[in-house]
Amino acid sequence: MDLGLTNKVALVIASSQGLGKAVAKELVKEGAHVMLASRSEDKLAEVKEELEALHGGKVAYFPCDITKNEDIQKLVARTHEVFGKIDILLNNAGGPPSGKFDSFSDEAWQQAFELNLLSYIRIIREVLPDLRKEGGRIVNIASISVKTPLPNLVLSNTFRNGIVGLSKTLADELAPDNILVNVVAPGKIETDRLKYLNEANAKAKELSLAEVDKAAIAGIPLGRYGTPEEFAKAVVFLLSDANTYITGSTLYVDGGAVKAI
Repeated sequence: MDLGLTNKVALVIASSQGLGKAVAKELVKEGAHVMLASRSEDKLAEVKEELEALHGGKVAYFPCDITKNEDIQKLVARTHEVFGKIDILLNNAGGPPSGKFDSFSDEAWQQAFELNLLSYIRIIREVLPDLRKEGGRIVNIASISVKTPLPNLVLSNTFRNGIVGLSKTLADELAPDNILVNVVAPGKIETDRLKYLNEANAKAKELSLAEVDKAAIAGIPLGRYGTPEEFAKAVVFLLSDANTYITGSTLYVDGGAVKAI
């Protein structure tokens, strides 16, 4: 299948590691030009070198703290300087801390809001003038917590659902501009975030990490964790020209873990 990504320009947020990096890699392999963004310039430089070795699309990077609106504006301006346009947006952010409701202050709630919801809003707002010119694609990464709240993750459970509400509304509002907006909700994908959550769960329950892993995998019908590459392939389809009629949807990439209909 021709995904029609050659020479498309993609802005990929939180792409120095994990799911964002995996999506950036698949986009480059398909011939898209990618602007990488995260707070760590050293990691971004390493990823740029790694992706350029694929001999696909061009790669650039810009250090950016997405909780700061001025950084977002500079990121989009830099993408224009390097590539001249933006066709695709992949919104992504690191997850908030784990913990129960009583363990978080107003400051923690505000920080989670700014990282996991307001950043998405601000970035979309900045790229819309580009996407409205010829149409485009937006994918917002959330979590399976939008369908089944996860224990000890009240911050994530709250703000990830905001992403779905935002995306569903924008899919309706932006359809006349041929901008397709979707959410992809990962389940247990083998990333540093999963390792962090499993370690926190093991500590809270006084279990070994092996016991936590075993219990987690037992709840996945496919019997294993997913890989970032598997997740990225699903995302890249939604971001591509091969997707022409899917918008306002939430896709669960979870090995069948969500049992709700």
